[in-house]
Amino acid sequence: MNLSDLKLSGNEGGYSLQNPSCNLSSERINVDAVDPQEFLLRRLVRGDDRVELDSNGFSCHTDVYSKVCVENKPVRVYNKGLTVYVPNDDHQPRVKRIVKPYARQQDETAMRVVSPVEVLHGNNTIDQPPACNFTHDVTAVVFSSKGFAGNVYHEFNEIVIPLFITARHFRSRVKFVITDYQHWWVQKYNRVLSHLSAYDVINPDDGSVHCFPGAVIGLKFHGQLALNITDIPGGYSMFDFRQFLKESYNLKTNHVSEFRKPVLMLISRRNTRRFLNEDEIVEMMEGLGFEVTRVEPERMSNLDEFAELVNSCSVMVGAHGAGLTNEIFLPNGALMVQVVPLACDWVATNLYGAPGKPMGVQYLEYKIEPEESSLFEKYGKDHPVITDPESVTSKGYFAYRTVYVEGQDLKINIQRFKKTLVEAKQILETSIPFNR
Repeated sequence: MNLSDLKLSGNEGGYSLQNPSCNLSSERINVDAVDPQEFLLRRLVRGDDRVELDSNGFSCHTDVYSKVCVENKPVRVYNKGLTVYVPNDDHQPRVKRIVKPYARQQDETAMRVVSPVEVLHGNNTIDQPPACNFTHDVTAVVFSSKGFAGNVYHEFNEIVIPLFITARHFRSRVKFVITDYQHWWVQKYNRVLSHLSAYDVINPDDGSVHCFPGAVIGLKFHGQLALNITDIPGGYSMFDFRQFLKESYNLKTNHVSEFRKPVLMLISRRNTRRFLNEDEIVEMMEGLGFEVTRVEPERMSNLDEFAELVNSCSVMVGAHGAGLTNEIFLPNGALMVQVVPLACDWVATNLYGAPGKPMGVQYLEYKIEPEESSLFEKYGKDHPVITDPESVTSKGYFAYRTVYVEGQDLKINIQRFKKTLVEAKQILETSIPFNR
């Protein structure tokens, strides 16, 4: 079994389709003749789903990662946000659909804690939609703040980036209805939410009935920390998303060439994949001329402040783990060095390495030798855990995770690792005249 099989897992007053970088630009629509909401919702769907939306004012699309329903009709959100009524003018029988509005549909563990939203499309003479307590004049986007929230990688991968993909083209004329509402998450990502919507988020837990002219239930997903420019209304890219973050968090540094000396952030872990000789690592880094900022987990909790700190660095170094997600705040041209633990090659490259290039972040890997893993001492050099990791991964993700993700720490070979840091500094100095 391969790790890849483990499911780690305008116009003034209108809108313009003119975007040479997006394949949607070939579509010709007289936007002055189209309701802005209808136009914006229509851009979220393709093919048969668009035909269905044009015909019925309602469509749902399901793929491996997400399920998204789009309603271009007045809707009523009720019962703590978990029931959505979509009346039909043609008096068709009511059809029920269940949506868990979190972009990791393939992962049973994540989806187990995501509450299902019941979407009732059509009419029922017995069960009439409840009366509105609050009436809004903009589209609703309904999503969950649970799943794997609490892990910054998953917060960006399954909520923040999908929310940007789904909602950015509404130009703040949208309201967020957050199911499985978690106040800490809303506080943490307040700057993101307030820059995507001009309105306060809605916590539907009070049981009120909120009425909207249309809605999107669920978020679109494009891949690991990824945006597919050809499938985003407006043709937004990772560059655009990073610019959005820069504006949201008031980040000052655009490119590493603005620095006068190389500043390195070392992500210090406290539970798993720890650097057992971290002080020696820092001493080596400083000896190479880096100004080292050592960051522990608690310092990452205030994202408003931490984003600014990351943006002030030219290099980020850390062992494979969620903290590396913060590379998304590095200035253009910065470099991320990922220390890859034993048997973590695939996840390291695909979750953090590959996404860096579209971000404008350069990337190096330091793959440890077996002797640098605490597993070497624990199991011995001839144990299958050391000699044949495939024998462990073949037992499934949880077996793999227990041993290699949660079960090892790292004692880095300083002289060997030093070569990677020298390379990192040379890459930066090629384009940046430090000590000007």
